[in-house]
Amino acid sequence: MPSLKWTDVREIAIALEEHHPDIDILHLRFTDLWKWVQELPGFEDDPHRSNERILEAIQMAWLDERD
Repeated sequence: MPSLKWTDVREIAIALEEHHPDIDILHLRFTDLWKWVQELPGFEDDPHRSNERILEAIQMAWLDERD
């Protein structure tokens, strides 16, 4: 499996749905999301390269995956 980076929004969303299927995505704190992304298997990016815009994009992609 190729390594995941912050810019791999769709792939991250799919992995998050697999690892946290019961979470309320709309009420998720960005601090938790930030931590969970880094805990995903294959995630290999600098934690400081993330920002609110990227976390928002991941959250919206995750919502799309669930629908």
